[in-house]
Amino acid sequence: REFRDRVMKQGEKIFQEEYIYSNPKFMEHEDIIKMHILTSEAYFSQDNEVELYFDGKAKFEAFLESIANAKEYIYIEYYIMKSDGIGMKVINALTEKAKEGVEVKVLFDGMGGRKLKRGAFDEFKKAGGEVAVFFPPFVPFFTLRINYRNHRKLCVIDGKEAYVGGFNIGDEYLGLSKRFGYWRDTHIKIKGSAVGALQWQFYKDWRFAAHKDNAQCKLGLPKQETKGNAGIQIVSSGPDSKWPSVKDGYFKMINNARERIYIQSPYFIPDDSMLEALRVAGLSGLDVKVIIPCKPDHPFVYWAGMSYIGELLEAGVKFYTYENGFLHSKLFVMDDFVTSIGTANLDIRSFKLNFEVNAFIYDEEVTRKTIEQFHKDLEHCKEITMEKYEKRSNIVKLKESVSRLLSPIL
Repeated sequence: REFRDRVMKQGEKIFQEEYIYSNPKFMEHEDIIKMHILTSEAYFSQDNEVELYFDGKAKFEAFLESIANAKEYIYIEYYIMKSDGIGMKVINALTEKAKEGVEVKVLFDGMGGRKLKRGAFDEFKKAGGEVAVFFPPFVPFFTLRINYRNHRKLCVIDGKEAYVGGFNIGDEYLGLSKRFGYWRDTHIKIKGSAVGALQWQFYKDWRFAAHKDNAQCKLGLPKQETKGNAGIQIVSSGPDSKWPSVKDGYFKMINNARERIYIQSPYFIPDDSMLEALRVAGLSGLDVKVIIPCKPDHPFVYWAGMSYIGELLEAGVKFYTYENGFLHSKLFVMDDFVTSIGTANLDIRSFKLNFEVNAFIYDEEVTRKTIEQFHKDLEHCKEITMEKYEKRSNIVKLKESVSRLLSPIL
């Protein structure tokens, strides 16, 4: 209640033009801020520090250090958790904290956790840790339900720092997969008031998955002792949402852009509205660049995505395939001030069928760093030119056409 009251009071001040922004540039993007408050109850905080991770090794080193330093509680929510090398390292670290008396809750998706070994959490539970499964399978470790998955990946520690982004928990995210090789993703660590918003999201998901209306999670909003000044809204959406809030955020960024839109997504299956927005942005002369993987982890999804590229190439949108491993990053950059990082791909499944969470960040420094990384990634890409695209074989075109027919369920 405290958090929701805080959101509503802030919303009233913003809509009545009584809210004081610490940075005048926030005012320039107030229409996006207002939209997220209305559609996702997304509290706008402006005191945040943001650390970016583009590599699994750096992310997991920081993640494990944060776990080791926890004093009160650790709340973890991931789509995929595995009991492989890094998976057991994380589980063992959580077990040690539970033994110390730290409150530890772990939530993972029923489909995403299907590769966990039986008994992977036995010692953790004995130590006092709690585990909940989102939409668990009827038959243990086996499920055919591919819709309505919890695709969120977040962690909150002591109410002081939080993680959100594209990395799941498994060895392949460290680049140890023979199939994919190097794993390129984007994740962030937040310190500041935005941590409370991620904590609120975890509480709602935990209460649902644990089947406890009176589920207990710490939900305080401790005073943040940070020196940050990044504005952040935590925006979630899913099948239970009235509005496709993350998609609407992407759409609004495209429409508001005056210079550039940079996108990274492992899957590219836009609906008609997103397709039209990108087409208009390209025709308007904006610098619109999209990086997708060169190798598919889901072939039908890959071919369906390729079928959309031609009409956007004609409109001036530039597409690139990432050649240095597998690109799993979910990144949206608008001009030089707004960046979205989180779990939502640019596809219909993320927009309508999965539970997602993104951080919409309003900050020059964060945006500058993401643009720098985007340009570094381009050094490992091949451009899909119109000439190259038109030389596709008839077999490839057939694969694309068939896959596109299935795109609403891909």
